[in-house]
Amino acid sequence: MVNPSFDRHIGVLLHPTSLPLTPVSGTFGAPARKWLKKLSKNGIRTWQFLPLSPPDSTGSPYSSPSSFALNPSLLDIYDLIEEGFLPDSLLNELPGENQKENSLVDFSLTEKRTQVVGRVLRTEWSKQPTNRHFAFNRWCKKQFWLEEHASFMELRRHYLGVPWWNWPKEFASHNQRAIKAFQKRNKQNLLEHCLLQWHLFRQWNAIKSIASELGVLLFGDLPFYVSRDSSDVWSNRSLFSILPEGKLNSQSGVPPDYFSSTGQLWGTPVYQWSKHSETQFRWWRRRFIHHLNQVDLLRVDHFRAFESYWSVPGDKTTAEEGFWQPAPGAELLRLLQNDLEGELPLVAEDLGTITKEVEELRDQFSLPGMKILQFAFDGNLQNPYLPENMHGNNWVVYTGTHDNSTTQGWWDELDEKDKEHITDYLGQPLNSPVWQLLEMGLASKAKLVIAPLQDLLGLSNEARFNTPGTSGKNWRWRLSSFDTHLENALSNYGKRGSHWDRTPILLD
Repeated sequence: MVNPSFDRHIGVLLHPTSLPLTPVSGTFGAPARKWLKKLSKNGIRTWQFLPLSPPDSTGSPYSSPSSFALNPSLLDIYDLIEEGFLPDSLLNELPGENQKENSLVDFSLTEKRTQVVGRVLRTEWSKQPTNRHFAFNRWCKKQFWLEEHASFMELRRHYLGVPWWNWPKEFASHNQRAIKAFQKRNKQNLLEHCLLQWHLFRQWNAIKSIASELGVLLFGDLPFYVSRDSSDVWSNRSLFSILPEGKLNSQSGVPPDYFSSTGQLWGTPVYQWSKHSETQFRWWRRRFIHHLNQVDLLRVDHFRAFESYWSVPGDKTTAEEGFWQPAPGAELLRLLQNDLEGELPLVAEDLGTITKEVEELRDQFSLPGMKILQFAFDGNLQNPYLPENMHGNNWVVYTGTHDNSTTQGWWDELDEKDKEHITDYLGQPLNSPVWQLLEMGLASKAKLVIAPLQDLLGLSNEARFNTPGTSGKNWRWRLSSFDTHLENALSNYGKRGSHWDRTPILLD
């Protein structure tokens, strides 16, 4: 784990969009700064969040149009006004600005606000001093991904959001002559996308500096696969199993299991690993290092696919006809380890049915794995999620993740027999299921314990962040305010963490 001075510590899972104090979505401004200070005050030394990339149309940050860009809805407009990048008058034309703060993220409204902010940043740009132009141009030259991202997003806007494979042939095929001509014609519009990203990276770097000063680790998240409809696939299609016209040759998923008789089909292209090997995994290494420059610790989603992955023919509608294919994860991770000159600050998402080979790959690079306490109570005393069955301390323990019910919701949905079984296991009545489950994690050997904020607040499933396999209500939950209820929850968490020697806390 990074930062060995916090060898046993605690953290909170909360995506930045869920922060309060702004009309439609949390931001990298005052909400994030206040949040970090509250964590530090209570001895909570890790802030975990989901991918910071732009989400898809459903709000999912795991299916992004870019593996390298940041989510424009997280840009703090009020900081930009204070710095003189935007005029005060902008607040009069921002959609949703005068409405009461939303209790849920409104994706349609965030998109409309981003369009207005991008346009005004562009029109005001010529008024900015020379040193700002110099800093912007210097930053742009260092971003190998930025030109393709800006072109992709502007083409997507130009063609009203349709997928890239439905664009005119010269653009769908990534014809360089056509793209250069488009860039020349749309230079000012492309500037909007670049300015949005520059300001997002500036604001996030400020958050990172504050977190470092406060002793709070930033714990990010890296999806394994990337969206078919992304600048990554559009501009690097030889690296993905995709046909020239945009159809999937082979797609990702997982095989049939206890939960699904047909498996899961994700619809993202699998990697052409032979092509990655030819380039010494250049794209992957750039991607890892890009994200590790933003955070202290990085969760690798679907880690098992670095050992082997389920590949399904592109024309299939279920995952049943897929097959396992080997992946060169060890080779890639060795090269990345050399790039970083030491330990890999990664956490392996190793949930579900994991083979011995996947565990060996994880352990070969000393990567912490994940343990979810909600999964521990199936009546099997050898259940690997029970704290007493966790071998060693190289684990991150969660009450639940963003994909699970809240712990209160999980408890409410259990039948009486399951509740009795858990009560018998604990040897005491569950008067406070969330805190008693959390106490199990705090008492464990695991280096890091993470609680979703909804659990600390005792919220039920009305506050669930994501329900896999559904759409329409996910990724939208927001914290209502930085109120006394929150203060008490963080304080209690910090005190219980201190009781179990998980970093000291400073008491008022």
